[in-house]
Amino acid sequence: MMTAARNWAAPEAGKIRATVSLPGSKSLTNRELVLSALADEPTKLISPLVSRDTELMISSLEALGTKFTRQGPDLLVTPELLSGPAKIDCGLAGTVMRFVPPLAMLANGEVSFDGDAGARMRPMKTTIESMQALGAEVNSSTQSLPFTVIGKGAVTGGAITIDASASSQFVSGLLLSAAKFDQGLTLTHKGEGLPSLPHIEMTLATLRARGVDATAIASSSWRVEPGSISGGKIVIEPDLSNAGPFLAAAMVTGGTVQIPNWPSATTQVGDHYRQILARMGARVEVTDGVLAVSGTGEIQGIAADLSEAGELAPTIAALCALAVSPSKLTGIGHLRGHETDRLKALVAEINNLGGHAKELVDGLEITPRTLHGGVWHTYHDHRMATSGAIIGLAVRGVEVENIETTAKTMPGFSTMWFEMLGQK
Repeated sequence: MMTAARNWAAPEAGKIRATVSLPGSKSLTNRELVLSALADEPTKLISPLVSRDTELMISSLEALGTKFTRQGPDLLVTPELLSGPAKIDCGLAGTVMRFVPPLAMLANGEVSFDGDAGARMRPMKTTIESMQALGAEVNSSTQSLPFTVIGKGAVTGGAITIDASASSQFVSGLLLSAAKFDQGLTLTHKGEGLPSLPHIEMTLATLRARGVDATAIASSSWRVEPGSISGGKIVIEPDLSNAGPFLAAAMVTGGTVQIPNWPSATTQVGDHYRQILARMGARVEVTDGVLAVSGTGEIQGIAADLSEAGELAPTIAALCALAVSPSKLTGIGHLRGHETDRLKALVAEINNLGGHAKELVDGLEITPRTLHGGVWHTYHDHRMATSGAIIGLAVRGVEVENIETTAKTMPGFSTMWFEMLGQK
């Protein structure tokens, strides 16, 4: 299915009927990996995601001393004394570059961090300054990657105020390690806004499930008490954000896609798809844990504040480009600091195929036009790649550059896509 070097011919499709089983959640897997490394006993992770981001996290924690044993689809994590020296490759994984440095403060020795070229462009100032405020020695010439943390084996903790308006991961990264700080941590956000708040709620929930006293004490303030982190058995939910492209395919083709094991209660932002796609004209039902989304043959434009679910924006934007009415997506200015500047990238690629999209201060405005084929560039961004695949279902001649970048969170995406379409 390759038409040129690194270009993937996105398949067109008529009405589809398919059931798609999702791999585990990247957000949950990487949080649980960090907590497993800090736990007082081994943890068995049931069906964790295997992807570039999670393998980078495992390699990072392994470099600091944590032991990992694969048991079929499961993973046994045995915590050991954290120590350096260590070199951490963050790749393009925001969770690695923002979750592991606070943990590195608890290690003895020098821990250096770097990543892909694109990672050096991602915001890291808040993580670096917060560690310095907690008394850590951090050597950085750019307040971004690369930098080095000189771990002292202990962190006093206490209370700090940070600006997390660029990413909720700054908050989560500190909270995940805070139970091992001598005084725990009281963390307050002070800034223009706080994107992806459900991800912070996910962090608090994972901490509490392991016996940690972790609470939101105000809308922008959180407290983690010092104490033990339990191990045991942790089941990883399927990745609901990665359900997006497959659910979108049902809408584009006027067909039906089912996702089994959809949780009845979850902190994953992907659960927002149920409401968003219904507003865009889909029929959405959950029966006995199976989510079914059916298209009606017409996609409605939408005005939506996606501040709590920004990672869903590329999928929603692809649907908006195929809709019958204009759309306005707001609350997503922070996407400029993701794997790529997603707002700029989405505008460029939609317009490159004949669409009409423009950037807003905090979002996108998309007015549907008849699209034509062409190369959809991905910018090494997994969600840009899947957006191109969605548009290709309805537009002949779309070629997605570097579809393999989807391995960041969903290895084997192209195979899953063809199987869904019945084009094995």
